[in-house]
Amino acid sequence: MVVNSENGMTDNSDAVLDKNLYSRQIYALGESAMMHLRKASVLISGIGSVGVEIAKNLILGGIRQVTIHDIRDAKWLDLSAQLTVLTDAPLSMQLMVNDWTRKYNRSFVTADARGLFGFIFVDVGPQFEVNDLNGERCKELLIEHIDAETGDVTTLDNVMHGLEDGDYVTFSEVKGMSELNGIKPLKITVKKPDVFNIGKVAAKFSPYVEGGRFTQVKVPSTVSHNSLKESLNDPSIVIWDFAKFENPTQLHALWQALYAFETKYGRSPMPRNKEDVDLLKAELPPSVEPNEKLLRIFSYQACGNLAPIASIVGGIAAQEAMKVITHHMTPLKQFLYIDCVEALPGDWSPFDNEKLTANDCKMKNCQYDGQIVVFGQAYQEALLKQKYFIVGAGAIGCELLKNLAMMGVACGPDGKLKITDMDQIEISNLNRQFLFRRSDVGSKKSEVAAKAVKVFNPNIKIDAVSERVGVDTESIFTDEFFNDLNGVLNALDNVDARRYMDRRCIYYRLPLLDSGTMGTKGNTQVVYPHLTESYGSSVDPPEKDIPICTLKNFPNEIQHTIQWARDLFEGLFTTPAETANQFISDERGFLQRVDQMNTAQRLHILSKVEEALISERPQNAEECIKWARMNFQEYFHNMIAQLLHMFPPNQVTEQGIKFWSGSKRCPHVLDFDSEKPEHFNFVWSASILRAQQYGIAPITDKKKFLAVLKEIHPPPFMPKSDIKIAVTEAEAKQEEKAVADDDVDEKLQSVMMNLAKLNKKMTKPLISIDFEKDDDTNHHMEFITAASNLRADNYQIAPADVMKTKQIAGRIIPAIATTTAAVAGLACIELYKMIGDGNRLLNVPLEVFKNGFLNLALPFFGFSEPIAAPKKKCADGYFTLWDRFEIQGPKKMKELIQWIKEETGLDVTMMSCGVSLIYSFFLSSDKRTERLEQDMKEVVEEVTRKKIPNHVQSIVLEVIANNKDDEDVEIPYIKFNLR
Repeated sequence: MVVNSENGMTDNSDAVLDKNLYSRQIYALGESAMMHLRKASVLISGIGSVGVEIAKNLILGGIRQVTIHDIRDAKWLDLSAQLTVLTDAPLSMQLMVNDWTRKYNRSFVTADARGLFGFIFVDVGPQFEVNDLNGERCKELLIEHIDAETGDVTTLDNVMHGLEDGDYVTFSEVKGMSELNGIKPLKITVKKPDVFNIGKVAAKFSPYVEGGRFTQVKVPSTVSHNSLKESLNDPSIVIWDFAKFENPTQLHALWQALYAFETKYGRSPMPRNKEDVDLLKAELPPSVEPNEKLLRIFSYQACGNLAPIASIVGGIAAQEAMKVITHHMTPLKQFLYIDCVEALPGDWSPFDNEKLTANDCKMKNCQYDGQIVVFGQAYQEALLKQKYFIVGAGAIGCELLKNLAMMGVACGPDGKLKITDMDQIEISNLNRQFLFRRSDVGSKKSEVAAKAVKVFNPNIKIDAVSERVGVDTESIFTDEFFNDLNGVLNALDNVDARRYMDRRCIYYRLPLLDSGTMGTKGNTQVVYPHLTESYGSSVDPPEKDIPICTLKNFPNEIQHTIQWARDLFEGLFTTPAETANQFISDERGFLQRVDQMNTAQRLHILSKVEEALISERPQNAEECIKWARMNFQEYFHNMIAQLLHMFPPNQVTEQGIKFWSGSKRCPHVLDFDSEKPEHFNFVWSASILRAQQYGIAPITDKKKFLAVLKEIHPPPFMPKSDIKIAVTEAEAKQEEKAVADDDVDEKLQSVMMNLAKLNKKMTKPLISIDFEKDDDTNHHMEFITAASNLRADNYQIAPADVMKTKQIAGRIIPAIATTTAAVAGLACIELYKMIGDGNRLLNVPLEVFKNGFLNLALPFFGFSEPIAAPKKKCADGYFTLWDRFEIQGPKKMKELIQWIKEETGLDVTMMSCGVSLIYSFFLSSDKRTERLEQDMKEVVEEVTRKKIPNHVQSIVLEVIANNKDDEDVEIPYIKFNLR
């Protein structure tokens, strides 16, 4: 592989970028950075656990060429790659290779892992240009005012700009002070959350009139690193865990001492060998006063090899390698010392680390030796018996499965892993979800993952299910299912499912490890029974919705037009077909549901059904083309013309302010031109989708298509006088609730008469088209991109390409294998802390657990003690979300109420099961007397009008009770066991 010495890039100008395969990574890094990866070559020397992890992550990331070899057979010729990564190498080799990379202007990464310790060192040379320090999307906002004298720029509507001192911005669309438009990037200082300052640059410009927007610009920065030799004496260290602030300095000396020990004695310190501890200590320089406990643990684990630590180190080191190749994001400066010693069992565990002997940690010549030397043989046997449920078989799920298999979790006769994921494998999954291959595309993720992980450990006991977790699948994931588990590992990408699993784990009192990633950011959370808060205890603020009036009439950024196009897709190709099919299959039930709405809503829904089934039902492909062309005319010409008719460009409000100002951009109509790509693409894709909806073969010959199109002549626009256009969000919401007038009643009767004449049995159902973003052949993204960009053209908004449109329309979360690997490793470190003997929960101290957050772009690592479960006052004591009352049935209601009285001293005033109120003080005397004598199961089934399924072993009862002062008192819920 030839290296271009001027820019460090491999000469592979023909490198191909598969945007479907790498789409999620492109959203994380950008297309330019991704092209650099597709041209790059990397040498990885050392193929131990860390080296394999790095290689896996880089290959998944799309590196053009990765050369792997073992350092014992290294040759100088192998160092021709632009980046060299060393793992498991002696310090002398690290120094020698770093000297070579410095001499020939190459970058250098070295990494190692032993037991619960790891380290990474990065050297990008004395002058390394970084194009984007943090990898964040550039901010872009509208402007309220620019003060020429002070240089203060205020955002429209006091929106927070999100900038930092030293950021750069440029300007566009500024009226009056036009000299700012297109100006070279200006450095800013932050004044307030909604105000930043550009200095005196605008002092002599024309006076500011109105409008404008600023766009953040990333300006290249230069990073300078020292060589490894220099850094050993004067280290720059990134802190791993601020709770162990002193450890990195100690570990800097201990790693050097370890390499010296191994060079001198030709081996590593032996597990639990006190003599080797002393020999290791002797290799420390006299100036270092060692932490004796840390020294001892480090020596004991020098032979250790743990899959989660390798996963963490490999993920971070691979991201550093990508930074070197792409010049994107800030390189690590320069050492990172990882230690997770808190994972060692303490006196709260039957496997107390302090009581382990050399014999307990003796190697058995088996695949778990690297773990046995750290935790002991008894602990390893406990791992083999574990029973865990993994929810999700995507990127994090694959990494978790790999780690668990290598750890030996559920790999004994009594162990069991259960995994579920309802999704099928797609092309875009393959660059992160490494258990899948192209031949697996279309198969169920959980089934393929369960089969593939057996390659890592044939002894793993694993069952795969392809079901969604939720209330509707509780007959599958039953009480018996959860009661047989030691814990749950979430690998989910949606909040609703995570909250559901959180509630399940609280109910069954199971430990839960939750993990998530977004691009280079990742987090882990520990939820532990009777100890921590739950996942649902802390709620992120909801995402801000785009106002209805903005979407409908006043978009000002591409996100608005993309969301509008996405809604248009649903409104044309999904909802009408679903609604019409409901009418065909169950007219009576459908009309009963519609009758619950107001007249205007009924007219809207029934008109859509009538149009879909009768008045606008196409009979052939030509009619589909005509329909598509008329939709173009309606959405991009007539609707805009109507808006301008009601609010002309020179409109002024009662306050004397221009109507078309601030966030309102004055639109213009589009005249159809089949020569313009977006015009053609909209009608082309809409006609094909319309044909699919009705089971009609579309016209896909472009000559025939254009010939039909040429004969379509929409009528000229005529303004309507009975149209109301919402200008504010309040008006838009009021419009949705509007009650119909007499004219609407007449229209509704006409629609109902047409529908009554329809022969339902002879009417063919429609095909509802569900949006699928990742299939380039289905015309979905073609339609949405064209519709969005046409609307953007209406409002003079810069268009977006298919990739950007797909991300926004599909709500795609950026993702990259490096972050996934690191986060899965952190989750498994927390799993180590939960392992007990049998099903008994350990009394783990709160401070042992770590919630983790990382951002590999910066890089930043943060850990915190989980928040303790909040306490609520109850009568004379306290309870937490983990507490409840539990009683064994069968019981009559009066027996249950008496039992609660005896347990709490409180009087029950109301009791509910789910959303059904089954007992209350305001029941009639006769009804209350009758109910008190009923069996609890009978009461619940009678009130809810549902039989309790056989798989349900217990029900949850919520109670409101009063104390002796007749005050409401909150008490824990009641778990009433039916069987």
